[in-house]
Amino acid sequence: MAGWRLVWADEFQQADGSAPDPAKWVYDLGGGRWGNNESQTYTDRRANSRIESGNLIIEARKESLTDTKGVKWNYTSARLKTLGKASWTFGRMEARIKVPKGQGIWPAFWMLGTNIVTVDWPTCGEIDIMENIGREPSTVHGTIHGPGYSGGGGIGGGSTITNRVLADDFHLFAIEWEPKRIQWFLDNRPYFTVTPASLPAGKKWVFDQDQFFLINVAVGGDWPGKPDATTSFPQRMEVDYVRVYARTNASSPPGRQLPKS
Repeated sequence: MAGWRLVWADEFQQADGSAPDPAKWVYDLGGGRWGNNESQTYTDRRANSRIESGNLIIEARKESLTDTKGVKWNYTSARLKTLGKASWTFGRMEARIKVPKGQGIWPAFWMLGTNIVTVDWPTCGEIDIMENIGREPSTVHGTIHGPGYSGGGGIGGGSTITNRVLADDFHLFAIEWEPKRIQWFLDNRPYFTVTPASLPAGKKWVFDQDQFFLINVAVGGDWPGKPDATTSFPQRMEVDYVRVYARTNASSPPGRQLPKS
């Protein structure tokens, strides 16, 4: 790709039925602590995440599961992240994904600042590269969250495809993140841009430090609402690849891939 060089990727070429590469991904586990009133619990079971035919599958299932605290959940899914494995400051971040569908289904490909472990959210900054909710099957959302502009006050935009829904096929979701500027793309078409001038007056731009990837399928939550009688399960997100590129002429480093543990 002209002007960019590949610095990290996962093409998901492991054996069918295997776990995502543990050198690149770790799991968030459990439920009820994500701040959105979601209905699922996240697991590291192969039923919820696995490799199939060169794709990462994240599968939301309707099933009863009691966690280690004795809480019973009616839905399961998976949430993967690169925290402690790889992180980046600036670059082109992209993933080719076939999203799931249905009322109450909420797939996302996003980023958080690695300093979340010390400054918490939203001071760490969040970049939502792709979010889709079941009641808007043709629309992708891109958003940033930071101190003083988080949750319902996040700054975002969307792109809607015509005469079809996103879940019908794979689409390329990407951002180009540069100093003081982030631009979102759907299938290589730009649709939204933010800069420090986009922030509410007096609020801080926090997108100049390392962030890590997250990828997940949530069920329910304040934004998408709960599943209903029209929602079928299981619902699968299929990820063909995730890639990170740096500008070939960049004077600052693209972030880093941490040593394997």
